[in-house]
Amino acid sequence: MAKYTLLKQEGRARRGRFETVHGTVETPVFMNVGTCAAIRGGISTEDLKEVKCQVELSNTYHLHIRPGDDLIYKMGGLHKFMKWDRPILTDSGGFQVFSLAKLRKITEEGVTFNSHFDGKRIFMGPEESMRIQSHLGSTIAMAFDECIENPAPYKYVKASHERTVRWLRRCRDELDRLNSEEGTVNPDQLLFGINQGGTYEDLRIANMEAIKEIPCDGYAIGGLAVGEEADVMYHIIDVVEPHMPKDKPRYLMGVGTPQNIIEAVYRGVDFFDCVMPSRNARHGNLFTWRGKINVLNEKYMDDPRPIAEECDCPACRHYSRSYIRHLFKAKEMLGMRLAVLHNLYFYNDLMQKIRDALDEGRFEEFYHEYVDLLATRRAD
Repeated sequence: MAKYTLLKQEGRARRGRFETVHGTVETPVFMNVGTCAAIRGGISTEDLKEVKCQVELSNTYHLHIRPGDDLIYKMGGLHKFMKWDRPILTDSGGFQVFSLAKLRKITEEGVTFNSHFDGKRIFMGPEESMRIQSHLGSTIAMAFDECIENPAPYKYVKASHERTVRWLRRCRDELDRLNSEEGTVNPDQLLFGINQGGTYEDLRIANMEAIKEIPCDGYAIGGLAVGEEADVMYHIIDVVEPHMPKDKPRYLMGVGTPQNIIEAVYRGVDFFDCVMPSRNARHGNLFTWRGKINVLNEKYMDDPRPIAEECDCPACRHYSRSYIRHLFKAKEMLGMRLAVLHNLYFYNDLMQKIRDALDEGRFEEFYHEYVDLLATRRAD
């Protein structure tokens, strides 16, 4: 079983350690998103280790659609399939069901929907999501929940949050059953519950109070970063955090920018994930400690400097802005790959610097120095 140790706290910001069957995770941590068991941009699992990735995140829905969880089970589980020996978290597929499926029908049992890939009718509920994730054998399985749009009518959100609680109980029962079965890929698979409730304070609190009564190895805040203003997201974290167990990791799903991460760590969050670093990199948008740049800009055409002089990533150690810009303009895959490596390294380095600041009792100073700076456009 997993063990979370809260090592230090500064204000609400937490420095912790999460021990799992696939290795120890130092928190706060950013999980690098490999939706289909690979990071887009030509990044290998060896690359992930070089850019200091602790946890890789893959998606239940996408892997169920292609290549199929039965095949991955046959290949020995996701860790063996993608040659990754560190922790993996699998999203439940709930967000994709609600965001990608054009036609869907929600009942107490689960959701019937059309695959975005080939239009095939699929049913997924708590038990189905747990069975797929058990086949994948991830370190952490996420509970199947309903991810609603913000804003949504109060009456609907209340019914949805209550259904999410009932679904979590079913997830817990089914995963316990699957973990006890002979032939299970990972009999130590963990379960994280997900807090829902839209942007309604009372529903968020009620949901958190209910789901923490169901034994889980961690708890996530879901249903945010889906279009609401950042200040609304921060407010919901402020509302929910006092009701979250202190002895379990907290995960803010699908977040976000470096500024979002620093703000959420400040409010007591431990785990993060987002496609932003790799997606932005594929369009030349890169993060540095002095602000953001777009390497496609003409002013970098003859710039001999690395993306960031202070960066020790593979791209910055060897190549210039000029060369990386040329690769993008020439539509050479190497440009995209180097840019993705840089952004992933930056995010993992950001988390390391946050952990260092917490270890040394200077996170408040770090927060004030970087929370706005990292959101600015770099002048040079």
